[in-house]
Amino acid sequence: MTVARSVASRYFERGIERDDLLQVAYAALTRAARDFDPGRKQDFISYAVPTIRGELKRHFRDRGWTIRPPRRIQELQGSIKRAQGELTQRLGRPPRSPEIAELLGADLGDVLEAMSADGCFTPSSLDQPVTNGEGGSPTAVSELLGKDDASQPAAEARVALGPVVRQLSERDRRILYLRFFEERTQQEIAEEIGVTQMQVSRLLRRIMRDLRTQLTAEPSSNVAPAS
Repeated sequence: MTVARSVASRYFERGIERDDLLQVAYAALTRAARDFDPGRKQDFISYAVPTIRGELKRHFRDRGWTIRPPRRIQELQGSIKRAQGELTQRLGRPPRSPEIAELLGADLGDVLEAMSADGCFTPSSLDQPVTNGEGGSPTAVSELLGKDDASQPAAEARVALGPVVRQLSERDRRILYLRFFEERTQQEIAEEIGVTQMQVSRLLRRIMRDLRTQLTAEPSSNVAPAS
C-alpha cells in the first residue's frame, strides 16, 4: 500500500481529489495481487507499479477532463510538459513550440492545439479573483462577464482570418506564425526558412495582400446555388 500511495502521489494536485486517486491505486494494487503469477521470474513490485500507474492514467483520461479534447491531444499534453522542462534546462529559456514539436517528433499543429487546450482539465473558477492591473481591488471573474472586452476585436479577427489562413501554403502559414505569434524579426525568419531578409519582406507583403484579397472577396462566389 505504501508503494501504491507513492505512485498515486505523483498525480496529486492535478484536479482530482487525493482520496479518489488513492482509491484507484489501491484497487489496482488488489487486482495486481490477484493476477500476479508467482511462478514467473518477476518480483511483485515490478509487476504492480506499471499496473497501478496505468489505472491512474486511465482514470485521468476518463474522469478528469471537464472539457474533453481529442485523446491524442490529452496524451500529447503530458509529453509537452516533460519536453518543456527538458528544453528549458538545455536552452536556458522557455522553449518555442517548434522546438517542442521537433523534440517530440510531433506535428506542430498538434502541439499548438495541445498547448491551447491546457486548462481544459481544470478550468479557472468564475469566483477566481483578478485585478485590473492598475492597483485596484480584486474582482471575481463572474463580475466581469458581460462587460466590454478589449480583446473582442482580436477574437473576431481570428474568426475571420481562420478560414483564409488555412488556404495559404504551409510555408506561408509558417512565416505568419513566426512573425505574429512568436514575434520573430524578418532576419530571424530568414534564417529559419533559408532565405534572405529581403525575400522575407517581400513574402510578408505578398501574404498580407493575399489575405486582404480573400477577406474582401464576395462571399456569394463560394456559395453553391440553391436547388
